[in-house]
Amino acid sequence: MDSVPRLQRRTWKAALARAVVLVVGFVCMVAFAVALARVTLVPSPASVPLTHTNLHPGDSIRAYFAQPDWRDTVKQIGGNILLGMPFGVLLPVLFPRTRGLLRVVLMTAFVMLTVETAQGLLVTGRAFDIDDVILNSLGSFAGYLLLGRRLGRALYPRRHHWWQRRAAPVEPTDAETAPERPVGNAGDAEPAGAAGAAGDVGAAGDARKSGRPRLPAILKDVRKPIR
Repeated sequence: MDSVPRLQRRTWKAALARAVVLVVGFVCMVAFAVALARVTLVPSPASVPLTHTNLHPGDSIRAYFAQPDWRDTVKQIGGNILLGMPFGVLLPVLFPRTRGLLRVVLMTAFVMLTVETAQGLLVTGRAFDIDDVILNSLGSFAGYLLLGRRLGRALYPRRHHWWQRRAAPVEPTDAETAPERPVGNAGDAEPAGAAGAAGDVGAAGDARKSGRPRLPAILKDVRKPIR
């Protein structure tokens, strides 16, 4: 019982704690979705002359570092990283199938790629920037390592990867685990009923000692010469 995480135990306290964590996580996800929509999908007509599409990874990041004011650099890079951190924390809590570092990062990249595409096609004053997707994915990476991984393992049983299942040892069969029977004389392996009547036991022993096969009594009578 002590090896099982507290939130996975079959008690009413653990079930209540799991429900509270899931409700809080759902509320945080809704709040985060609203904040993400306001930050990324609200038109900004004043920014039209300043925005441009970036399809080359690293171009915008180099431009951020080239700014003379370091506070703008921190705002642009740090803001995009912070924007991705809730994915790394909330996805393992609300969606158990997305647990795992690679899955969380890929899911974040897919969502933010969709958001950036909507920005470039539908929102005035916004443009598609591949570097924003990279920074958001980096933020989800950090969020998963800081908190999301521990929350996911506390709520759900540990997931077995495909390479762990392939490397699992094969359990021996019943025939392999059965104890070996001691090998005795051929006569000892015969069932008791095969020896015939109780009176023939001594004869069977004499036959085994002499090395000659034992014959039933009726055959002995047949083999006797008729006088």
